[in-house]
Amino acid sequence: MMKGAGVHTIAHSLRQFLNEMRAGTGYFGPVDMICHSMGTGIARYLLEVLDGESCLEKVRLLVGLGPPNNGSSLAEIFFDPVYGPRVIHVLGGVFVPRRFIPGEDIIVRQFRPGSEIMQEIRCAGLREDITYRLILTENRDSIPDFFPPFRGKTVTYADGNWEGTYAGDGIVPHHDSWLPNAQYDILPKDPRSLMEQSPDLYCHLHLPRNPEVIQKILDYIRDPDAGCMGICPSPEKDCSC
Repeated sequence: MMKGAGVHTIAHSLRQFLNEMRAGTGYFGPVDMICHSMGTGIARYLLEVLDGESCLEKVRLLVGLGPPNNGSSLAEIFFDPVYGPRVIHVLGGVFVPRRFIPGEDIIVRQFRPGSEIMQEIRCAGLREDITYRLILTENRDSIPDFFPPFRGKTVTYADGNWEGTYAGDGIVPHHDSWLPNAQYDILPKDPRSLMEQSPDLYCHLHLPRNPEVIQKILDYIRDPDAGCMGICPSPEKDCSC
C-alpha cells in the first residue's frame, strides 16, 4: 500500500495510524516505539520534524534497531560509479532486488547522508521528552557467516574511503547509527552466546527476531533507564545543520 512512498508520506501515515489507534482504544497517554532500520528515521521524522514544535505525539521511549541515524553508507555507495554496481550485484536477491536501480528507489535516495530529508532530521534535533535507545550489533570475532555477502563485514565511509568494518551489522555500520546523547547497547554481550551457533541472527536482516535483541527491548520497556553501555559518542563526520 505504501510502495513507492517517501519518508514524508509514510510519516504522515504513521501519524494517522497512531491517531486511529488512540481513538479506537481511548488511550491518549505516552507510547513506546520500537523501530528497525530506516523505520527509525521515519519515526524520527514524524516526532522531530513534523511534531517537533507541538510535541502532540506523546512518546516515552524510541528504540532503534540498527538505525541509519546519520544516513546510510550503503545507500550512498549504491550511487558510486565504481563500487555501486559491484555492491548491488553482491546484494541482489539478498537485500535488494536482483535488478535494483537505486535512482528509482525514493527511500534509498532519501537516506543518503546528504539528502534533504536527512538534513531536516539533523536540523530538528532530538526531543527532550523522549528517551532514545539504540540496539546495535557487531562481528567482533570476524565470523564470515555473520553476513556472508560481505564476508562478515559492513560497508562504511571513513576518511574519504570506502572500507569494510566489523563494527556494524552487515548493513548499517556503527558510524551511521551514532546519535549524540542517545543511550545504546552493542550485542552480543557475550560473544560465546548465540553468536557461535547462529551468527546470522546478529546481522541487520534478523535483528527483530534475535532473542537477545527481543529481551533487551523488553528490558527497556520495563525500565527505559535500564543499564546500558552508555551515551553514544558524536559521529566523527560533520552532522551539523
